Amino acid sequence: MIVAKDNTAHLTPEEYFAWDEQQLEKHEYINGEVYAMGGGSVNHSRIAVRFTTLIDTHLGGSNCITGNSDLRINIVGTNNYTYPDASVTCDDRDKTTTQYITYPCLIVEVLSASTEAYDRGGKFRMYRQNPALIDYLLVSSTSIEIDLYHKNDAGDWLIINYKAGDAIKLKSINLNFPIEQVYRGLTLSAETPTDTIRE
Repeated sequence: MIVAKDNTAHLTPEEYFAWDEQQLEKHEYINGEVYAMGGGSVNHSRIAVRFTTLIDTHLGGSNCITGNSDLRINIVGTNNYTYPDASVTCDDRDKTTTQYITYPCLIVEVLSASTEAYDRGGKFRMYRQNPALIDYLLVSSTSIEIDLYHKNDAGDWLIINYKAGDAIKLKSINLNFPIEQVYRGLTLSAETPTDTIRE
């Protein structure tokens, strides 16, 4: 989603939670500053919904929690909070919090032209602080392309590039599916960035 810095003064985490609940749009909270989450494209929304539905259906009656773009993630060891497009936690520690989760094993971000560099760079560096994270999925909304950052048993991050005809394998939740399942019926075209994002 598009992210633009808000002009709100530095807030404490407690002030942020209280303030964000009263806003019409969601805000990420990074280093005391808030960033408005603007709307994405139609394809962005449709892809995010498909992932959330696919994951939630697969997990069925498990004890895992599937989150959509309304579920905050607390970056481990910080007071920073983000809103990914989809996430899954199977960690018992996340069953005691009501405003966020901290230990997702899977995070999905649908890319926008204005946020792709941040999602691949600074945001991934933050997410990697989470020892429970196994799969970080970056999904194009303009072409049939998905990049999976997967943490192997040795703790090393591998990048797997998927394209048309490939089957996605998410070891974090034991889910395999054809990439076309996410893109069916979509008209894909390049988008033009309209906003800027923090560096």
